[in-house]
Order: sequence, then C-alpha cells, then structure tokens
Amino acid sequence: MEKYIQSVEQKVKELFDNEATGHDWFHIDRVRKIALKIHEKEGGNKEIIELAALLHDISDHKFNGGDFEKGALISDQILSDLGVDDRTKKAVALIVKSVSFKGSGVKDVMNSLEGKIVQDADRIDAIGAIGIARTFAYGGAIQQAIYDPSISPKQKQSTESYVNDRTHTINHFYEKLLLLKDRMHTPTGKAIAKKRTRYMEDFLTQFYTEWEVDHLKI
Repeated sequence: MEKYIQSVEQKVKELFDNEATGHDWFHIDRVRKIALKIHEKEGGNKEIIELAALLHDISDHKFNGGDFEKGALISDQILSDLGVDDRTKKAVALIVKSVSFKGSGVKDVMNSLEGKIVQDADRIDAIGAIGIARTFAYGGAIQQAIYDPSISPKQKQSTESYVNDRTHTINHFYEKLLLLKDRMHTPTGKAIAKKRTRYMEDFLTQFYTEWEVDHLKI
C-alpha cells in the first residue's frame, strides 16, 4: 500500500503546487499529518485515512462549478489506475464525497471512523492561525471584501445559500469557522479545535477594535 500512497502523493503535489487560495499542497499535507496524529489516538485504517486525506480536495466544489460528487469520481479513477483494491477505493471515495462543509444548517454525513478523522483534520486546518491566513487568502482570490458591516452572517444556511450568497470574509468565521469546534467527531479533534477557536475569537476581538478607528488611543 505504501507505493500507492507515494504515487498519490506525487500526483497531488504536482496538481496543487503553487495554488494560491489556501487549498494548496501544503494544506493537503497538513491535513494528512493531522489525520495521522488523530489516528494515533483514535485508531482506524491508517492507509484509508492517508489516501483520503491526500485526495480530499482533488476536485473541490468551490473550484469545479459546485459539483460535490466529482471529487469522489476522480479519486476512484486515480486509485483504479494504480490498481488499488475495490474496498479501499470505495472507502476513500465515500470520504472524499462527504468531507466538505455544506452549510451550517446541513448535517454532516460521515459514517466511518476514517472519514470522521479526515473531516476533523480538514476542519482543524481551517481554524486557528493557519485558518485565519487561509480564509483571507481565499477571500482575496475570489475578490470578496474583507468586511462589510451592512451584511450580517446567515444562520442555519442551506447548501445553496452557503455556496451562492454574497458575503464578506469576516462573515465566514460566523457562518462556518467558529462552528466547527462543535462539529468535530473525535475527542482528539475536539480538544485541538477548542484551542484554535479561542485564537480566532481573540483575533476577531482585536479586528473589531482596530476597525473602530475613532476609539484609537494615542
């Protein structure tokens, strides 16, 4: 199985090298490493976890026209071309299909322990200091405003609303990032997310303080 993992790693690295929205090779590699750290505590099939982590963004809906199914099809094809067994291909494809956040009003559907670990790892990399950096990188890439006080965050969003509604980057914290700590599956993921969420909350407090220039003390 190690040779398959190495082949997938090389292919993904080539595809995502120099990607500028925060969904680059380094993000994928961090998710892989976080997932394997969680695996050490929580168990599960290590090979499925590693392959799914490497392939989880192979065709992200944000960049393929909104298709949540395409990533699973591509991951299955990549693993088929390498000769990976059907059980592993199916398990990985199901994780890839289900890993994305689809709106605060949409329940997560992730049944396997391996999938829960990969989803936790992906969400951990979306929060904390790295998450803040990635959020603003993505917002800039899609020409989204940093902040517009006239546009309030949406609560319990449908997938359609989450994907299509006009917003600004600060709203993303309230519509997704600050919610993730309560949507972690594993005890290990919950513990990590709690710390990273506090960091984001401190950032937002400072952001609003600096936004209100009239309150600046000199």
